[in-house]
Amino acid sequence: MGLALEESLRLTVAALMQVTGDSQRSVAAVLGLTQTQVSRRQSGAVSWSLRDVDVLAEHYGIGALDLLAGPTRACEALPADRHRSVRAETKGRAGE
Repeated sequence: MGLALEESLRLTVAALMQVTGDSQRSVAAVLGLTQTQVSRRQSGAVSWSLRDVDVLAEHYGIGALDLLAGPTRACEALPADRHRSVRAETKGRAGE
């Protein structure tokens, strides 16, 4: 049997944060939460809400079902310009 949905969502959020370079603080700002509240969701002490899923999916530019499908699918669906390496290259070119 695979991962439980809540555990999969925590892993997915962590993967998206890693790929995009987002911090818990920046994710918290998007959600209108504190960094501590995001930390509690990521540790499993508090569950992510359906509203959180909708807001996170919009923030990352992916569908809610992609977010819920797990880290691999969510990262594959992530627009290229949201990847940390692409954003860093774009910032570097802006100064040329």
